[in-house]
Amino acid sequence: MKKVLILSVTAGNGHNACARSMKNKLEELAGEEVEVKIVDTLKTYSTPLNFWIADGGYNLAVSKLLPIFNFFYDHYRKLSPDKRWKGGAQAVAKSCVGGLLKEILSFRPDAIYCTHFYPAIALTDLKLVYKLPCKIVTSNLDYVNSPYWESAIGSDYFIIPNEDFIDEFLAEGFKREQLLPLGLPSDGRCLAKFDKSKEREKIGLKDDIFTIMIMFGGGCWKGGIKIFKNVIDGLGERQAQVIMINGKNQKDFDTIEKMTFPDNIKVVNVGFTKEVPTYLACADVVVSKLGGSGATEILNVGRPILVTEKVPGQEKCNIVYLKGKGVALSFKNKKQLKENLVKLYDDEKLREEMASRTIPLRKNACEDVAKLMLSFDNADYTDLYNSQRDILDGDVSCKDKICKAIQKKVKKAVKEENDKAMRARKHEK
Repeated sequence: MKKVLILSVTAGNGHNACARSMKNKLEELAGEEVEVKIVDTLKTYSTPLNFWIADGGYNLAVSKLLPIFNFFYDHYRKLSPDKRWKGGAQAVAKSCVGGLLKEILSFRPDAIYCTHFYPAIALTDLKLVYKLPCKIVTSNLDYVNSPYWESAIGSDYFIIPNEDFIDEFLAEGFKREQLLPLGLPSDGRCLAKFDKSKEREKIGLKDDIFTIMIMFGGGCWKGGIKIFKNVIDGLGERQAQVIMINGKNQKDFDTIEKMTFPDNIKVVNVGFTKEVPTYLACADVVVSKLGGSGATEILNVGRPILVTEKVPGQEKCNIVYLKGKGVALSFKNKKQLKENLVKLYDDEKLREEMASRTIPLRKNACEDVAKLMLSFDNADYTDLYNSQRDILDGDVSCKDKICKAIQKKVKKAVKEENDKAMRARKHEK
């Protein structure tokens, strides 16, 4: 039996959604021959403050302090990868190493899959001190090399969106053999061949009417209801069907439930749903923000994207890349939203061209990465267990005495690596 430990972080919803998709795919492929465990890394191994910063703090920053967030995002993107051992994410990652090592020795996975840079960095740091017998696979979840990934070079395999990003990651210090251009993992159902007519019939929509899907349900972005209203206004007297996916935003769902709409507009108001692929299949155009996982689902269904530019830095980079590929249009304000919406409404050829350009970008990443992990040899933990069996005493809390001792060893090793990198850099100059 294969064992796979999936390490996620709650920072929005994309990383956890990726973790669930990978677990489902592993179990679909291997059935009872695989045991999969998902762990929220910071919630389980770090402090409540670090857990809040990654989720609540991030949500606050991108919803209320977006210009400040983007300033620091751009700042850290420009930093030299030589500073990977002293990067801004290192302190949080090192707080997890004790509990994480205990988890590894207890669960004994053959593969560890990371959906966020914190666990990937923690594992990179652990490998400086402990010989881990399992393979480590990490997925980048945006169409950009965001800050802190350079600190995750200890991953055996690093999954990137496609070949376009190889040079970018090589410049950050990764080796070519580490980089696998398999795509961004997302809900595999989006790659199915849909019959748009049948999918529309399922949810009570007509087959011959232009249909827009609006999706802003990640939880931390508060502009969805305003854009929904702007879409309705922008359509004017044009006949259309509008699917609004609110996710866990109950307030917006309730607001829309109380609204009335002109006869030319039919609205399907949706709360939290696990059937996003079905709704995407019904759409002619998707209006959204552009997180990596959500963008990949839209691309895999093959729909043109109309995206807001009021988003955090990594999503701005996603916009730049996907606009360059000709599969997305963007808007900064209500006027631009209306102009591009009308353009897509009136120009069927443009929609078809944008949809056709999604084809080279579609990848079955979840399946390909799952097959990769299932192909690994079973890990032999004999040496690690014999040398570190006392680690299993106590709990996985970062305040546990044994965990603190592990942290101390790892911090020393990381400092030595940083000093070595700085000496090398000074010598080059």
